[in-house]
Amino acid sequence: MTEREEIYKLRGKTLQVYLYMLRRGEPLGVRELQRALGFSSPSVAHHHLEKLKDMRLVSRDERGRYLAVEKVDIGVLKLFVMIGGRLVPRMLFYAVFLTALLTLYLMRSFPILDLHAAAIGALSSIFFWIETARLWRHKLW
Repeated sequence: MTEREEIYKLRGKTLQVYLYMLRRGEPLGVRELQRALGFSSPSVAHHHLEKLKDMRLVSRDERGRYLAVEKVDIGVLKLFVMIGGRLVPRMLFYAVFLTALLTLYLMRSFPILDLHAAAIGALSSIFFWIETARLWRHKLW
């Protein structure tokens, strides 16, 4: 299956189910999922779970419960990493790294600063933090 086909299948309620299962990190049944996400019936939850199973993103155990197998990097999910059950924007690491470098530069060079270098570092850091905040507020469902 091409990435374009995967992106088409992994959207809307199916994406919502997938993200919930990733965050939860433990097996759950159809009715649990229905109640947690407020679906109108268990068949709606079952449909999305089976769709994810066909995509090999979830597996089913011997008790009929479903578990997310792995996080895939397609579509908007490419911009996030999974840390402790939370989706964290990749930009966060760049923002922290660049800010730390700028801080070290300012501490080592003070009081004799190259204002151009400091301005470029500060602007770059600000832009990374703005993009990180934008991604963090992005609602995936």
